[in-house]
Amino acid sequence: MNKHCYVVIMAGGIGSRFWPMSRQDFPKQFLDILNTGKTLIQWTFERFSSFIPVENIYVVTSHEYSEIVYEQLPDLPRENVLGEPSRKNTAPCIAYISFKLQQKDPKASLIVAPADHLILDIKGFNKVCLESLSFVNKHNAFITLGIKPTHPNTGYGYIQHEQYSVSDNVYKVKTFTEKPNLQLARTFLSSGDFLWNAGIFVWQVKNIISAFEKYLPEMYDVFFADKEKFNTPEEKKALEHIYPLCTNISIDFGIMEKADNVYVIPSSFGWSDLGTWKSAYDNLEKDYLGNAVAGDNVVVIDSTKCMVHAPSEKLLVLQGLDDFIVVDTPDVLLICKKEHEQDIKEYVAEVKRNKGDRFL
Repeated sequence: MNKHCYVVIMAGGIGSRFWPMSRQDFPKQFLDILNTGKTLIQWTFERFSSFIPVENIYVVTSHEYSEIVYEQLPDLPRENVLGEPSRKNTAPCIAYISFKLQQKDPKASLIVAPADHLILDIKGFNKVCLESLSFVNKHNAFITLGIKPTHPNTGYGYIQHEQYSVSDNVYKVKTFTEKPNLQLARTFLSSGDFLWNAGIFVWQVKNIISAFEKYLPEMYDVFFADKEKFNTPEEKKALEHIYPLCTNISIDFGIMEKADNVYVIPSSFGWSDLGTWKSAYDNLEKDYLGNAVAGDNVVVIDSTKCMVHAPSEKLLVLQGLDDFIVVDTPDVLLICKKEHEQDIKEYVAEVKRNKGDRFL
């Protein structure tokens, strides 16, 4: 196992599309959304710790979630839990871990992954990660993992790649496209050269830092100015100075869509970003009427294709609903048509306007 290989698990999001289970003070990455007995971040950590030394795994999260990470990942060294002073999207998060690792290990290569994705084929995933590390350690290249699409999903970003590989199963990226409409998604699927963007990246740290200097120079400058303070007692204070100066921008927009050395590995390892209740429905076991039920005391009558999540200590009886999302928590009950799952963010905003932050 290469001692210069590192992982950063990004765990700072609030998962508003999984409201009302996911809350601002306890978001979805720390929940057992699929009733497996483990939370999403625990599964993610377990995947990586099977082939990366635990001391080389970092979690970047919001300061307010650090205690939850300590509790859920007791095997992770506490100093590897990095708290951001504010949410500024993925580019500042990646700049932070990159400058920190560069100070510690100039030969570092890095896998960047969200904390809340589902991956069913662990061996297949590990194999692709190791192939990616091997490629980026030989080339000045950024690898993104692309998922072979199974249907025209409008909730994912898409990556178009060149027709011929540059190495075994590694293709140069031509374009990134944000969430397309259904007609465009169907065109992408039939073309055969588009993949879903999994948001999992692999690169050498020195190369991504050079890309920050080229494509996000203002962000590069503020991190570079305080780089000597990383891995010292001054790190926290430095971050409190750096973060207010950073643009709120994703690594996709800031660097990946501009760089000319981005490559993709087409992959099939049972991936879902678990971004919505519909994606949870797709990955849960169904009864003979197509209902996915998470909860020990749910009784379903004359209902089909529903996604139901309820506390195990509570009896929930459902009758006559078709294609609904029903999520019951101690203080909130959500009943919503599955086709409107993308609007849950708007419902949360409506709740905030009418009821304040109490239920968020």
